[in-house]
Amino acid sequence: MGERRENKKRETRQRISDVATELFFARSFEAVTLDEIAAAANVSKMTVFNYFARKEDLMLDRQDDLKLLFFREAIRARPQGQSPIAELRALMGRLREQKHPFAHFDRHTADFWRFVAASPSLEARLRELNDEAAEGLAIELAGPNPDGLARLAAGMIVLTVRTARQEAVSVFERRGSAKKANAVFFALIDQGFAAVQGMAATDARGQSS
Repeated sequence: MGERRENKKRETRQRISDVATELFFARSFEAVTLDEIAAAANVSKMTVFNYFARKEDLMLDRQDDLKLLFFREAIRARPQGQSPIAELRALMGRLREQKHPFAHFDRHTADFWRFVAASPSLEARLRELNDEAAEGLAIELAGPNPDGLARLAAGMIVLTVRTARQEAVSVFERRGSAKKANAVFFALIDQGFAAVQGMAATDARGQSS
């Protein structure tokens, strides 16, 4: 019974998100109201709020991915002796093989991120999610009271992901090639993560000397 209820809740949440996204693309994010979304999804406005605290979250509904929760889980579950950045680089390799939506670029992806970039409200919410991602990563790297270096490393990881994503979308729009866009994304990810790893290694040598 409980499983059936949870499945129904997931289906309702997905339906609301899908309906909202369709309306947003048809008329723009700012032009669509929550009342219109509720009516189109055949639910009450309160039900929409039960699943999505903010209008922006209807569009940015993959918040676990945007907050990089799977990065934090990978760091937590990494093999003994494996550095956090080495584990994240391995994780990105796995995501690439799986063609995971987080790390895969095509026309649909480019359209989505172009839409987000065109809305000040969505861009502001995305920045908030990036800040949350950086804070969570810093805690995962250094515990509940992360120092400046951990915060810097976490910020660099988040900035690397965002920059790589923006550049991949730009390449796809200019060249129309998903293959080139994906190659650019992973090249920048690797360069950014290598920089974080080098910074950590420099700090470790400084502490040991």
